[in-house]
Amino acid sequence: MRRGIAATALVASLALAATACGGGDSGSDKSGGPVTITWWDTSNATNEAPTYRALVKQFEAANKNIKVKYVDVPFDQAQNKFDTAAGAKGAPDVLRSEVGWTPAFAKKGFFLPLDGTEALAEKDKFQPNLIKQAQYQGKTYGVPIVTDTLALVYNKALFKKAGIAEAPKTWDELKSDAAKLKAKAGVDGYSGSTQAYYAQSFLYGEGTDTVDAAAKKITVDSPAAKKAYGTWLGLFSGKGLHKADTTADAYAHIQDAFVTGKVASIIQGPWEITNFYKGSAFKDKANLGIATVPAGSAGKAGAPTGGHNLSVYAGSDKAHQEAALKLVRFMTSAKSQEAIALKNSTLPTRDDAYTAQVKSDPGIAGYQGVLAAAQPRPALPEYSSLWGPLDTELPKIAGGKEPLDKGLSNVELAIAKLVPDFSK
Repeated sequence: MRRGIAATALVASLALAATACGGGDSGSDKSGGPVTITWWDTSNATNEAPTYRALVKQFEAANKNIKVKYVDVPFDQAQNKFDTAAGAKGAPDVLRSEVGWTPAFAKKGFFLPLDGTEALAEKDKFQPNLIKQAQYQGKTYGVPIVTDTLALVYNKALFKKAGIAEAPKTWDELKSDAAKLKAKAGVDGYSGSTQAYYAQSFLYGEGTDTVDAAAKKITVDSPAAKKAYGTWLGLFSGKGLHKADTTADAYAHIQDAFVTGKVASIIQGPWEITNFYKGSAFKDKANLGIATVPAGSAGKAGAPTGGHNLSVYAGSDKAHQEAALKLVRFMTSAKSQEAIALKNSTLPTRDDAYTAQVKSDPGIAGYQGVLAAAQPRPALPEYSSLWGPLDTELPKIAGGKEPLDKGLSNVELAIAKLVPDFSK
């Protein structure tokens, strides 16, 4: 999952207009020249993309008959743009697909099944739960390139100043710690997000989810979910708890407050590791604490498993697909994933890429430690879209503009339209 990535709409639209062609316009030279494939990459254009561009050059040097047209596509625009392009049979040959998009595009027939292809030749090297998350109806439609989850990240120096020896293990402990941090360190102890993805851990803490995919039932308005969101709402008021930020720039505000030492802890993912280190509070990388998201009243702790797969467009011709499969294998190899982790501080998806050098990064080592508590998403094509109604209602609830019961009732009605065969 990726949140808060800035998008430059004009530049993106010009780039996409010029390159939104997969098997159609990016063909091989008629005189027998190299095949040109297009790759839409949704990584952060500033912090991450340079690493991928460098790897593309290495790939081209080793594969003289293949050229790669690399395109930065803002994450928050990519899903809709690919959907439109694929529907018009003009999609890129390779897409860096967020894990939640993979089953949705597979259901539409936009992705090529990768089982038995060169791209998945080392399938057993990848973490099994990540391969499972790239599957739909028994077939694999993506190769995991980076993974992530959410964690409680905290400022060790501020915690020490407040006399707190370890990270809180429950939300109640977090509230207590926040009050100590305010009293003894003079800063807010915690600042929470109103985004649905960040609230997901509260549902897991009560042993529930927005839907029960196996039972085909909507559970977002169930007693357990109400309890979960009640806990979430209770973390926006109280001593040392920052009030809800419902502005358009809330993500940036929360992040900035943390990296400058104005807030002692937040919930965040590993895609921000490099930005943590740029902040004044974490010039000493060892000051960054990383712990499992606190548990709810059911005694359960966890966060959604996120990340990205590389998927191949099913509408490309054979030559483009074969070239795309080679690129996917190269980019997801242990060597490439190690290089990506070392440069971008993102988490590899295969154990053999967690080399001693990679694990020397305290951010990576910390997040690797919380991955065991991450929960894979169900293989439900509509699942990622279920957060949309929550992203509409949760800011209203947190901002005091709507009661919790009313907001969750509205969400239930909206989700019912997205999964009409699910019962309430």
